[in-house]
Amino acid sequence: MICGNNINVYSTCKEYRNDKGSSWSEIATAVDKPGNFSAVLHPGWGSCSLGVFICLDCSGIHRNIPEISKVKSLRLSHWEDQEVQFMAENGNGLMKAKYEADVPVYYYKPTHKDCQVLREQWIRAKYERKEFSKPGKSLTYESGERAQTLTRTGTLMKRGRDNGQFLNRRFVLSEREGNLKYYTKYDAKEPKAVIKVDTINATFQPEKIGNPNGLQITYLKDYSTRNIFVYHDSGKEIVDWFNSIRAVQLQYLRVAFPGATDAELVPKLTRNFVKEGYMEKTGPRQTEGFKKRWFTLDQRRLMYFKDPLDAFAKGEVFLGNNDNHYSASAGLPPGTHCNGAWQYGITIETPDRSFLFTCETESDQLDWLKHFKNVMNTQMSPQDYTSKDSDLSNHK
Repeated sequence: MICGNNINVYSTCKEYRNDKGSSWSEIATAVDKPGNFSAVLHPGWGSCSLGVFICLDCSGIHRNIPEISKVKSLRLSHWEDQEVQFMAENGNGLMKAKYEADVPVYYYKPTHKDCQVLREQWIRAKYERKEFSKPGKSLTYESGERAQTLTRTGTLMKRGRDNGQFLNRRFVLSEREGNLKYYTKYDAKEPKAVIKVDTINATFQPEKIGNPNGLQITYLKDYSTRNIFVYHDSGKEIVDWFNSIRAVQLQYLRVAFPGATDAELVPKLTRNFVKEGYMEKTGPRQTEGFKKRWFTLDQRRLMYFKDPLDAFAKGEVFLGNNDNHYSASAGLPPGTHCNGAWQYGITIETPDRSFLFTCETESDQLDWLKHFKNVMNTQMSPQDYTSKDSDLSNHK
């Protein structure tokens, strides 16, 4: 299931006994068996037509597909004996085996922390469209063994780099060519951009983009990160694009690293950013005024933008390992003139220079420091050294 931690269903049912003590005792005993736990965060609801326990957030999604899922509160609803028996005979473990029998390895399984469109389309894919119930079923975002070489073509609303307007653009994703292209006109012969799939990242950003189906696509262009912001009115369409990108990426990595397992390759597919938010920063001489900037921490790249929807970062800072003389600490060097409104300082030391930032609150300061230190405490991979040598420390 989508929601977080595993919770013992027997304990849950004892808490929500309703007015059917004997019936709930029966369902609790039946569901509380090996492999039949509810992978649900605060499971206060149940789908008596699917036989699964769900959390409050997911109950709203289930209610939107009433022909598939009939939702009831464990605490407040009246449960018929046959409904209780159905829950006892099924449960999350058995239904996962049925509805997630053949999920492609690249398919992104959302958690309770992910946005609404990812969670909704995951639920609809499982229970409404039954995409994963039959092994070998051809999928719209599938590539590799079970489908022809994938080429996905369609239109997405893309934000203009300069004017900020969202306009229809044709996108073509090709597994054979290993790239994603987009065209300013539908019948255009030459693409506006050709993006290699091994440099692509894609992450849903509904709040930043201002659309519930907003997707941010990033890629490297001349050793700098380029942002593209897109959306589609159909939640299914934008999530299918997202998983198509992951499918093509996995196939590319399988060819590039023939000795690697899928378990080793899947973490190299799309990823969420470590952290984003506003901080203030000063320039390299540390005498300039502190200016408010939007920061994105993506693996070892700390990027800063004048606006969250800028196409290019104003600068990027590479965060290496502690052993290579990288560090992050609270506060600013003595004598620093802090003219900004924010007073909670952070100093990042690199072999080349120091970077000074200020945060609005102490909690922001501590959270940024936690993530910086986690990155710097992690050993660098060969790819990290390549990124460092490619002069990603493009900063101003």
